[in-house]
Amino acid sequence: MVFGVIGENCSGKSTLAEAIQSAVGGEIITGKDYLRLAKSASEAVLLFKKKLEGAIYGENIIYVISEVEHLSLLPREAVRILVSADIDTIKERFKARMRGNLPAPVAMMLEKKHGIFDGYPYDYRFDGVHTDAAAFCKELEKMSE
Repeated sequence: MVFGVIGENCSGKSTLAEAIQSAVGGEIITGKDYLRLAKSASEAVLLFKKKLEGAIYGENIIYVISEVEHLSLLPREAVRILVSADIDTIKERFKARMRGNLPAPVAMMLEKKHGIFDGYPYDYRFDGVHTDAAAFCKELEKMSE
């Protein structure tokens, strides 16, 4: 099965991806990690799409997506999970990543990108602030059986 864990920076995608991996197993692939599959980007994309297609009914792959253009890599049969968080939480988490400093241009970039995935289809919505990842994963375990 392929799980697309989709969301903005610091929304809780990695935490959810790790919880899914613990619950159902599988390989976590993040962002452009697929580029390591080949020397050229175009070849890597083709190989990655083939790998994802093969995982639909095989080994689990958890693909963590934070850029809209990567949505097109997901097979139609993938389980799409939108991970969301309010902008204040995203800023606080990003600030922590930057050792307590959130420059104004970075804050503006986060604000501009907030909600970029809201108009795209998804199967599940996960609140990266208030929802327990383990409880959410119990539902996903049932699906992968």
